Amino acid sequence: MIERYTLPEIGEIWKDENRFHYWKIIELAVCRAQAKLGYIPESALKTIEEKANFSVQRINEIEADVNHDVIAFLTNMAEYIGPESRYVHRGMTSSDLLDTTLALQMRDAGRLILKRLNESIEVVGNRAREFKNQIMLGRTHNAVAEPITFGLKLALWYTEFQRSRVRIERALEQLSFIKISGAVGTYSYIDPRVEELVCQELGLKPAPVANQIIQRDRHAEFSTALAILGGSLEKFTTEIRNLQHTEILELEEPFGSKQKGSSAMPHKRNPIMCERISGMARLLRGNAMAALENVCLWHERDITHSSVERVILPDSTALVYYMLTKFIGIVKGLRVHTENMERNLRNVEDLIYTQGIMLLLTDKGLTREQAYAVVQKAAMESRDTGVSFKEKITADLSVQKLFTAEELEQSFSLSRFTRYVDFIFERAGLL
Repeated sequence: MIERYTLPEIGEIWKDENRFHYWKIIELAVCRAQAKLGYIPESALKTIEEKANFSVQRINEIEADVNHDVIAFLTNMAEYIGPESRYVHRGMTSSDLLDTTLALQMRDAGRLILKRLNESIEVVGNRAREFKNQIMLGRTHNAVAEPITFGLKLALWYTEFQRSRVRIERALEQLSFIKISGAVGTYSYIDPRVEELVCQELGLKPAPVANQIIQRDRHAEFSTALAILGGSLEKFTTEIRNLQHTEILELEEPFGSKQKGSSAMPHKRNPIMCERISGMARLLRGNAMAALENVCLWHERDITHSSVERVILPDSTALVYYMLTKFIGIVKGLRVHTENMERNLRNVEDLIYTQGIMLLLTDKGLTREQAYAVVQKAAMESRDTGVSFKEKITADLSVQKLFTAEELEQSFSLSRFTRYVDFIFERAGLL
């Protein structure tokens, strides 16, 4: 991921220095396990632990000749350790080291993402409570529907974030399985107890069955969980963008005092951060598709997944972390124009009550089809003539025969649309 969209704390996880650091940790953990089981002399272990080191520059120099990063690393380590280096990587294959490191890197990245996701949940929850009863228009098919509250819109986001948290936690659990079982996963030259001891030291778990690699359905689950979270962020920021339309202007993303919106039009305040998040969600979906393609490998393994993962896993984790960080700022600084919410509600006048009137007519004995026709006729005439729906429906002779003026008046009440807000908030865990 380009530096512009990589925040330092998550970028560090994927740097070569950190990757080689984990390689060293894993190789030493294997050596300790081998020594405990009697496969390596204690004196050799002591030397290995004291002298083991690496140089990123030297590894790159060696790799330029051998064209194999793990061999380059082991060769460089041997230069520091000396003759006892013959006990390093004993009975292992490269993927034992690579996949264990990848598990640790994804765990580190996942924990950072979960921290930001928890912060997002908290921020959205706080603003949902703040606007729990702020009534506004609901919209379906980009047109006026019935009123909701802005708090309910945010409560929807709150619960969707919680589902993403469950998905990511589950995916990280699946990624905590590793293998230290040799070339094709048969433990031919390494004791299975070594794997168990390494897992205990690193806080990981042995894969029940593996071949040369950890199977990539685990990584695909993680990538798709990130893509789903990105899709939710895209949905939320698209809603903000839509409600920032000049003609609606119920919400605005934060806009700094020195910020500029357009090089040509000084009046512009563009929702650039929401748009950026929406664009990034597309990258996440593409990366998730690549992760799904990685599931199918030939025989006990091939290397087609490797080059893909070097790009998509650092990129996707960096993107999601960046998106969540920016989204927190958006929600905290979100400008909520309650006066425009109320203005837009008034502008549609009484069309929001059509369902209630239709149901009242069925209570008076009309069939649903008859009631629908009466209400639709009045609503369409209201839209075409500019005369309020209330006036049109009240003037309908068939309606006058069924209702007193007082009964009809009671049907035009906004309180109906907010009476179960507390119930929904309680069910969402927001009360």
